[in-house]
Amino acid sequence: MKLNHKLNLYSFLASFSLLKKSYTAKIMLVAFLGTHIPLLSLLLSFVISNSYSLEMAIRVMLIALLATLAGTAATLYAIHHLLKPVILTSAALQNYLNTKTLPELPTEFTDEVGTLMADTSQTLHKLDELIHYISNYDDLTGLPNRDLFRDRLHQTLSQSENNQRFVAVFLLAIDDFTAMSHALEHETTNLLLRAVGQRLSLCMTQTDIIAHLSGDEFAISRIDIISFESVIKLSQMLLSTLSKPFSIEGNLIHITASIGITINGINERNSVDQLLQQAHIALYQAKQQGRSKYQFYSPEINAQLQERITLENELRGALERNEMLVYYQPLIDLHSGQITAMEALVRWQHPTLGLVSPVKFIPIAEANGLILPIGEWVLRTACAQNRAWQLAGFNPIRISVNLSARQFELPNLVEIVSQILEETGLKVSYLELEVTESFLMADMERSVKTLKQLRELGICLALDDFGTGYSSLNYLKRFPVNMLKIDRSFVQDVTSNPDSAAVTNAIIALAKSLRLNITAEGVETQEQLDYLKMLGCDEGQGYYFSCPVPADLIIPMLQKTSQQMEKIPA
Repeated sequence: MKLNHKLNLYSFLASFSLLKKSYTAKIMLVAFLGTHIPLLSLLLSFVISNSYSLEMAIRVMLIALLATLAGTAATLYAIHHLLKPVILTSAALQNYLNTKTLPELPTEFTDEVGTLMADTSQTLHKLDELIHYISNYDDLTGLPNRDLFRDRLHQTLSQSENNQRFVAVFLLAIDDFTAMSHALEHETTNLLLRAVGQRLSLCMTQTDIIAHLSGDEFAISRIDIISFESVIKLSQMLLSTLSKPFSIEGNLIHITASIGITINGINERNSVDQLLQQAHIALYQAKQQGRSKYQFYSPEINAQLQERITLENELRGALERNEMLVYYQPLIDLHSGQITAMEALVRWQHPTLGLVSPVKFIPIAEANGLILPIGEWVLRTACAQNRAWQLAGFNPIRISVNLSARQFELPNLVEIVSQILEETGLKVSYLELEVTESFLMADMERSVKTLKQLRELGICLALDDFGTGYSSLNYLKRFPVNMLKIDRSFVQDVTSNPDSAAVTNAIIALAKSLRLNITAEGVETQEQLDYLKMLGCDEGQGYYFSCPVPADLIIPMLQKTSQQMEKIPA
């Protein structure tokens, strides 16, 4: 409907160049003419009249003119201020168009111009929300689009605290999507993409960023990556989630997807575009391998992960194939020099790879749960070996076995330990279990309860790697342990680093005040040994005495200790 026929006067005044750009000038001109035309008519009739003298006529004209001018000035001033809401609304609209800044117009007035300001403010806020949504969100899936993903990921990478974290970027695409989209109707394809986006969103945490980039490509970023295993776990979960059939308009549609992954390492300065490019390359490599695959960008990471995958597959049958070994490392009384205990350490003798480092396979076993059967086997083997040494006539010593976090979480741990002791015939007093400070903190109440139950059996408990975790006296006094083991990182430079020396001194003093035994790990030099003896450390363990060795190489050490004991007068 055309409304310009009601703008005749406005259009006429706008045709004058002096009035064209100022609505206020138009109002002022009309007001001025409206007040002065009657006055001029009055003055004209007064002048042409012969009823008054010329002097009187001039006097009346001057008075009327001054009064009219004063009234006009007051009227124009008032009109100017009454036009302020219109001027303010116009300025707010212009400012929003130029700077995208939302106005703060008053909304408490209820007349026509008040409604204009309120409606303008509300309209601009809704318009801004709509523009923001259209600019930043995908209208098909409702997910953030490429621009918003880039902006959020850039903000994440720019935060200083995230410089010390790994950030993973996943790029996911549906396998053979082009052929699939040709076979399906356009609306069905859109519904499928929307359903894919919804499923992927269910796999996200609060800090994850997910976006629909274009076509069948979705991007995900996750910060604070703890390990490569967690990245693999998320990738596998995403692929598994999408492998389940989609019900679209009554039909079941099966799809698979491929994922390209890149990881921004600690203190790396990759841009968002670089990360997306790397993820694209990795996605291409994943698609080359077949359907439902994931691939990492970094060749180095790829090599590590391929090794990890190989080790995981091989590890699953290692125990049954008798590839697992237990090595032993002696704990030495620093004052007498005699062996007081042996720590049992698991090793993997791979048929082709040789002796695999525990640093490589233990995290894998922890992640996939294989640490439970392996840990139980190590405990049983170590107890049986210690009992065998005793039956061979050697002086009884403790056997120290590490408990993993997963083992410690077992509800029947105490029963398993009791059963192994009974089966092997080893007395409880000759078993020492090592627990790590960090996993005890996961559930304080349960940890304290489990430790107390083990202590009630008569088992010696050692707190391993002390000094690297919470190391709080408040926590320590709650743990019913017998021994603290100083982490090797402090012992390594205890004679050269004042900070390490201070921590070591404090731990030893703390242990003595709590009447706990103290063992120093990682002793490698005579200087370290002398320093620890001077501080009153009870036991030492490390390459200075012996590296971990098979059980048959321990026998000469035990024989030497037995001979030393025989020479000591009763």
